[in-house]
Amino acid sequence: QVQLVESGGGSVQAGGSLGVSCAASGYTSGRTCMGWFRQPPGKEREGVAVVSGYGITRYADSVKGRFTISKDNAKNTLYLQMNSLKPEDTGMYYCAARGTVSCTLDQRDFGYWGQGTQVTVSS
Repeated sequence: QVQLVESGGGSVQAGGSLGVSCAASGYTSGRTCMGWFRQPPGKEREGVAVVSGYGITRYADSVKGRFTISKDNAKNTLYLQMNSLKPEDTGMYYCAARGTVSCTLDQRDFGYWGQGTQVTVSS
């Protein structure tokens, strides 16, 4: 049974930084695509960043240059460092995993999800 547990997040003013983490269990995350998705208030969930089993990263255009996704295979933990945050980055941030090495930013490709952690950016 795959389990994903997010932590971190919180509230910050625009221009600030936050980090979120995702502890994975139930499989070897090093060989598995993992990613971060978010759901802004009143909107659909969208892809933010993913990292493949080969370590290849992909980012949504809206976060390129500001967010960094990384994975610690020894700790089975996924991270998302968010800098230069904007109010439009506000939302529930979800960790996700899929049972393949390759990655996309399409949430339909992911079968495992965490409960989410809230990120709020005030102007």
